[in-house]
Amino acid sequence: MQPMPTSGLTPAHQAQRITQVTDLGWVLAIVSTAAFSFAPPVARFAIVGGFNSSALLVARMLLATTLLGVTLALTNRQGLRMARRGVGAAVLVGAINAAGMIAFFLSLNYLESSLGAMILALSPPIVLSLLALRGEKLTRRHLVRLALALVGVYLLVGPTGQVNWGGAALALLATFLFSLQTALTQWTLVGYPTRSVAFYVTASLTVFVVLWWLIQGATWTAPSVGGWFAVIVLAVVSTYVARLTFFAAVSRVGSGQLALLGPVETMLSVTWSILFLHERLSFGQAAGGVLILVSALLAVNRLGCMKLRLSRAQPPAEPPMI
Repeated sequence: MQPMPTSGLTPAHQAQRITQVTDLGWVLAIVSTAAFSFAPPVARFAIVGGFNSSALLVARMLLATTLLGVTLALTNRQGLRMARRGVGAAVLVGAINAAGMIAFFLSLNYLESSLGAMILALSPPIVLSLLALRGEKLTRRHLVRLALALVGVYLLVGPTGQVNWGGAALALLATFLFSLQTALTQWTLVGYPTRSVAFYVTASLTVFVVLWWLIQGATWTAPSVGGWFAVIVLAVVSTYVARLTFFAAVSRVGSGQLALLGPVETMLSVTWSILFLHERLSFGQAAGGVLILVSALLAVNRLGCMKLRLSRAQPPAEPPMI
């Protein structure tokens, strides 16, 4: 975390300054959460409208990476330099992130965005499971979180028989890959400048996404006005603005506190899907979504404590957002 410039101030003014910085941090965190939440419904809107999912992802990431690179070059050109070991770790994380994004965008060919967003909410308990492989204590509460999550997934995609299992499997794969990215980021990239990490991970992600698109035959048809609108919203709002405000918020309130907003992002994504795409959930699916969100809330509370301890000693790492 970056130190607050409070030297030379009276205790009262220092407290006021800290309060102002914290308040601004929470405003930025809310903006970031809202910006990320638009990604599933906007992507689903474009795909249903005929935009090839791989082409949509390529257009989004090329625009977002260009904006991030230009911003970094103009505001902190030194941030374009990064140690070779850090670049290697960023490339690995970017590759895993790319695979997760590809899987999630493919899942939106078969799933409504509200279902996809709720499946993504499984990420916190999965992250805890991965961290347990590196020595993090596995507790009875963690097993309860996993049980709630599994029952929630069953209610979400099982009883009705109306959910495409292939799409659900792709969304679950994406969730696992995003979770793996989070764990690897914590293991390998904490300690490097966050803006540099964000740029290199995003740039690597873009390269792998473009390679996937080329392997698939580089399908491209001229998007409609709605398709281009979706690209701009995904690139500018759900990638560029979302990530910049996220990192600005982390430097003010800490990554542990921001972890608590993960379920809020899911609920916003579901809300946008219902309001603008007219998606509907059955009672069983709604119950499954609630169980998944409860599991996520319990997990992010644990992750928040872990990240808060980590952030006191080292800079925060890059978030695993779609």
